[in-house]
Amino acid sequence: MEVAVLDVKGKETGRKAKLSDAVFAIEPNDHAVYLDVKQYLANQRQGTHKAKERAEIAGSTRKIKKQKGTGTARAGSIKSPIFKGGGRVFGPRPRNYGFKLNKNLKRLARKSALSIKAKGESIFVVEDFSFDAPKTKSMIDVLKALGIQDKKSLIVLGDSNKNVYLSSRNLKGLEVVNSSELSTYGILNAKNIVLLEGSLEGIESNLSK
Repeated sequence: MEVAVLDVKGKETGRKAKLSDAVFAIEPNDHAVYLDVKQYLANQRQGTHKAKERAEIAGSTRKIKKQKGTGTARAGSIKSPIFKGGGRVFGPRPRNYGFKLNKNLKRLARKSALSIKAKGESIFVVEDFSFDAPKTKSMIDVLKALGIQDKKSLIVLGDSNKNVYLSSRNLKGLEVVNSSELSTYGILNAKNIVLLEGSLEGIESNLSK
């Protein structure tokens, strides 16, 4: 698969970038994508929720009324879950929601996500660029030139570029990552994927194993 390489002004450079069919043109595996996205979202959960059970409630443990002769149900401690202010039965406890997936499945999920985007013509290949200093306006100009300034986008760098990253930090709906940080959720969550030329080799080498 070949894609035209654009410059930062959105014009074609006359060069073509070859995208590996083994990464960008496979038959998507929906279940692998589902599992990888599920794991990503599960890892975002703090899991710090906690409800007090009857043993943790502050209150007397004396029997609040006699066992028989009241005409109502038997009752012991005021901390019983059936009373207002009592402990909660089977309430949430702190836990880790994360779970493991093997590397091959995660790799398949990312290739499936990239293939979905490639099929939808949502992938742009742009020549490598940088800024002399962090400046949000510089990044806005690039996005406008590519026609994606109002759309949720993901820019993938070949190597760390501090000025490009800092220039994007204040822009809502824009995420900048290195090729090694690419995730299935990040790919699918973006409307457009902007791949810098320098990122292609890293993406293909990471996902073609």
